[in-house]
Amino acid sequence: MWETIQSNKRKSAAMIVLLASVLMLLGYAIGAAINPSAGVLGVLVAMVIWVVLTLTAFSAGEKVLLASAGAREVKHQDAPQLFNLVEEMKIASGLPAMPRVFIMDSDVPNAFAVGLKPERAAVAVTTGLLARLNRDELQGVIAHELGHIANRDTLFMTLAGVMVGAIIILADVFMRSLWYRGGSRRSSSKGGGQAQAIMALVAIVVAILAPLLAQILYFACSRKREYLADASAAQFTRYPDGLASALEKISAVKPGALKVNKAVSPMFIVNPLAAAGSGGSLFSTHPPTADRIRVLRGMGKNASLAAYEEAFRSAHKGSGLIGARDLTGSVEGESRVAAAAAANPAAQWRSARDLMQQVNRFVVLPCACGLKIKLPPDFKGTSLDCPRCGTRHEVPLAELAAASVALEAAGKK
Repeated sequence: MWETIQSNKRKSAAMIVLLASVLMLLGYAIGAAINPSAGVLGVLVAMVIWVVLTLTAFSAGEKVLLASAGAREVKHQDAPQLFNLVEEMKIASGLPAMPRVFIMDSDVPNAFAVGLKPERAAVAVTTGLLARLNRDELQGVIAHELGHIANRDTLFMTLAGVMVGAIIILADVFMRSLWYRGGSRRSSSKGGGQAQAIMALVAIVVAILAPLLAQILYFACSRKREYLADASAAQFTRYPDGLASALEKISAVKPGALKVNKAVSPMFIVNPLAAAGSGGSLFSTHPPTADRIRVLRGMGKNASLAAYEEAFRSAHKGSGLIGARDLTGSVEGESRVAAAAAANPAAQWRSARDLMQQVNRFVVLPCACGLKIKLPPDFKGTSLDCPRCGTRHEVPLAELAAASVALEAAGKK
């Protein structure tokens, strides 16, 4: 995928420049609307907003995005099977460092990845994903997310998202200021007043259109990257049907069930805020999930990039996706045999919930009847009765206090 990655970098740079042009145009229009000689000042203010947001993204971008999704970091001893899958796909993708692994407390199956560079990347999955998917499906999702990291999509999504955010902030501040100022101010000169009114009208039009144009450009570029990440996942896992099956399960969940910030939703493997079957509009962050599944299923028994390209062209009337040099170097290979499906789905759900409780530092209080009572670190009582047998237990306050301190320390990392 070397040619594709290089192409992604060039397109990302061009997109950032284009979005920067939109931002500067908006800044100039707003500045000139306030004062005909303040256009350049408006550009400077716009760039200051962008610089501040960019510095924030570079210093703590991953942390902010993960925190906004409620993701908590897990270690190898907490989830060895999940870590093994991430490590397998890290090796297959050729990433230079092991991504950090996070988990989100939600029954909705989904996942996303962040990282301005591969050395500081992270992948986050929901408990619902761990509970609903078998090993092949989960491997496909992990491979897709690591494909985004390897293809430098996470860098583009962060920087472009910051640029779009700056445009939206600037436009929003200007439109709100019009209400507070009661519309455009009158000038003592009739000609000056007309010119001021025209510039104000131009600024309003630009303030309305700039965020729309920025988001259309951003989403159009991100849709193609989803296909490329799917192609990468098929190559990494050598089992395209695993990701296809995972996408079917994820897309079957009602949209909006996973509560996340709109700024983070485009980074998920399937947009959790989009309606089922959407993806064909200009404002879609992802291509239609059914189309992605159709391409993956169309690969047949071949897991190479060339097979994905052929399936993609077949589904899109000859339109190509992957670069010629990458296709030339594509290694032909039969899809591997599917792994055994999980024998006990109920056990998967228990394991996923236990993992989340372990990450949240729940203290386990065993009862003689065999029930394990799980207490959150913020439990306030000094004693409680077993809900099964009624036995009175003293609450281990010292353990709860230690768990609370550990949970607070983990949240600050």
